[in-house]
Amino acid sequence: MNDQNPPARIGLVAATAAGRRHADTVAAAWPHARPVEGETVADALRTAWAECDAVVAFLATGAVVRILAPLLGDKHSDPAVVVVDEAARHAVALLGGHAGGGNDLAEQVGAVLDARPVITTATDAVGLPGLDTLGWPVEGAVAAVSRAILDGEPVQLIADAHWPLPALPPNVHPQPAAAAEPAADSAATADSGVGYRLLVTDRVVPLDERTAVLRPPSLVAGVGASRGVPAVEVTELLHRVLAEAGLSPASLRCLASADVKADEAGILSTADAIGVPLVTWPATRLATVDVPHPSEVVRAAVGTPSVAEAAALLGPAGRPGDATLLVGKTATAMATVAVARHAPRGRLAIVGLGPGAADLRTPRAVAELRRAAVVVGLDQYLDQVRDLLRPGTRVLSSGLGAEEARARAAVAEAVAGRAVALIGSGDAGVYAMASPALEYADERIDVVGVPGVTAALAAGALLGAPLGHDHAYLSLSDLHTPWEVIERRVTAAAEGDFVTLFYNPRSRARDWQLGKALGILAAHRPPDTPVGVVRNASRPGERVHLATLATLDPAVVDMYSVVVVGSSDTRLVAGRMVTPRGYRWRS
Repeated sequence: MNDQNPPARIGLVAATAAGRRHADTVAAAWPHARPVEGETVADALRTAWAECDAVVAFLATGAVVRILAPLLGDKHSDPAVVVVDEAARHAVALLGGHAGGGNDLAEQVGAVLDARPVITTATDAVGLPGLDTLGWPVEGAVAAVSRAILDGEPVQLIADAHWPLPALPPNVHPQPAAAAEPAADSAATADSGVGYRLLVTDRVVPLDERTAVLRPPSLVAGVGASRGVPAVEVTELLHRVLAEAGLSPASLRCLASADVKADEAGILSTADAIGVPLVTWPATRLATVDVPHPSEVVRAAVGTPSVAEAAALLGPAGRPGDATLLVGKTATAMATVAVARHAPRGRLAIVGLGPGAADLRTPRAVAELRRAAVVVGLDQYLDQVRDLLRPGTRVLSSGLGAEEARARAAVAEAVAGRAVALIGSGDAGVYAMASPALEYADERIDVVGVPGVTAALAAGALLGAPLGHDHAYLSLSDLHTPWEVIERRVTAAAEGDFVTLFYNPRSRARDWQLGKALGILAAHRPPDTPVGVVRNASRPGERVHLATLATLDPAVVDMYSVVVVGSSDTRLVAGRMVTPRGYRWRS
């Protein structure tokens, strides 16, 4: 999927004073955005087109079209272009779409300028993933299959393995791998009544006007070489080995070799030309991998009986158990190549949604929700994000108290090879779903953590600056932690004079713990110590209540509240809690 970061070099072109003001706003927000000047606006726009990865033009759309039309090449090489009107009401994704990042750029420009992004790419407009935005190479009848998906026509999804694809709409029908062979002759697809097909395979397959092929990153080429090997020798051997095995170079994830080859120019040049990284391993690690063709000559020279085969099986992550050697070592005078296929791994994104308000939800969280095929979460949190989910997303919802079941369900879906998002409020790692999920997750899946704005940060912002110095988070729920342990921790925070934040402070069934905790703090700091209670931070019904240790009534607190107790240095300044950072004590 496209990431949420702006392109590396953004050219800003403006013709009017208002346009220049808007350009300055963007330039201040993005260090890599710069105004581009020229003798005329047309010259500036052409210069930005030639020198930048993306262009934001503060001009009329028609003028931009007329100037850039003679320069157009194709959507994979042209820079993204976004056009912003004179009043900065709209940010129009003119060129680049989803494949070239134009749509993302329009969203980002809109966020900076408070403008409405205008996106006309069909798949993005209706919430479907574009085949050329999945982060994998795609070839064949991409436009025809994309149009069929959009139009609701039946499309067969035929994959060699369970890759963690994003959600696809119901008219895309997965076929069992044993029942539909991707490498079979697809030339007759149009006449067979099958309709359209989307293949996910690393194998070379015949193409027709109704078949698109996604190339998953499944192949690793292990490379061994003599010192000074020419790049052309490595490259020609690699392509010959892949061609003879019927494998697509587009599915290469990386080249792999021994550490002593990390600076080998011929191997590095080959990796650069293909557009993949070079991963290297110590000889001692390579020597632990069982290979079919070990060599004592290689052991004597390098310290391991295999470089190419062992490196191919280790791949980028060092998990030879996930790999199958497809092509054993094949050598020329100075180079050796072997190829392994690495099994797909499920993907679990643990996503913090923030305290509740949509504008406090991070772009990365939104991207992960749209990347997922399965979303797991508490029912009330899922209600906050259903509008962000792609058509076809499977939702697993449960109520309060089912945290462990949700964690197990999310991990099980990922182990089955799916792309999963497990959601929680605030930050998923703070009294939320990350901990239980990671207790069950193992090395069979990839885990991505997406931070979120915690309830403590949202409450602190509403109260002022109570977290300006050292502070401690404590949960007062004794459902999972004995009260004796909680009491000991509250005492430690009191003795250490930490600003103290209480999560899960009070419920109908637990109505005495907060009073007890406040009493412990009151024994170590003045009675006029400020206390803030924030309920439903950033959500409907938001309420901020200020009191002191001596005056706070625990009855105003419930499970939707965060309680912030100041340290002995915390003060009320103009009605806001402020904990000094200590500068006043510096000479």
